Amino acid sequence: MVKKKIKNLLRAKVIFCCSLAFLITPSLQGAEIKTESFRQNPFESVDKMTEQLLDIIEIYKSDYPDNEDAYFSSLNQLMGDFVDFNFVARRVMGKYHSNISPEQRKDFIDVFRRGLIESYGRGLMAYSNENITIVNRQEVKSLKRIIVKQEIRDSVSTFPLQYLLFKKKTDQTWVIVNVSLNGINLTKTFGSQFQNSMKRYSGDLNKVIQDWL
Repeated sequence: MVKKKIKNLLRAKVIFCCSLAFLITPSLQGAEIKTESFRQNPFESVDKMTEQLLDIIEIYKSDYPDNEDAYFSSLNQLMGDFVDFNFVARRVMGKYHSNISPEQRKDFIDVFRRGLIESYGRGLMAYSNENITIVNRQEVKSLKRIIVKQEIRDSVSTFPLQYLLFKKKTDQTWVIVNVSLNGINLTKTFGSQFQNSMKRYSGDLNKVIQDWL
């Protein structure tokens, strides 16, 4: 049973993404996000994201699913600061990205983000105090991209989780652009789903968007 719960958690992390800049509390929802020093280091950023994600779960778990909308809203605020949804969605769309209108791109990014957050959030409710640890801390200095490796452990099992992060040129902060679990690549997985949907609907992106959730 414990192993099943952990697998559900990890599956949710893969679906989302990704892997999770301020502490969310009911009184802080909607507050302006400010860049903090930990955002200058990818390992500290993933640490902080994970810490604050677990705080969100603690806040909402006892009344879930009655508070699901507020829970998703808090996840959306948190993940919006750590994950570059536009970049991920662009990679998922692949060759189709440059052949569709700006309005269609925006519509897909919106539904893509919503789907990730809702699937991810529901799966996270299976979390039950497993130990989550970063295992590859290193100097980053001149690096512009890096993989941060986490392990999720219980008393009998260890599950690896990897975040790919890029450094933004604008403010030198790090953002998550992909998540992998045991070789399962988030971008490739959803990219395949998108390509298959485009073929199924003969290139009609509007139908792909309608069917995505």
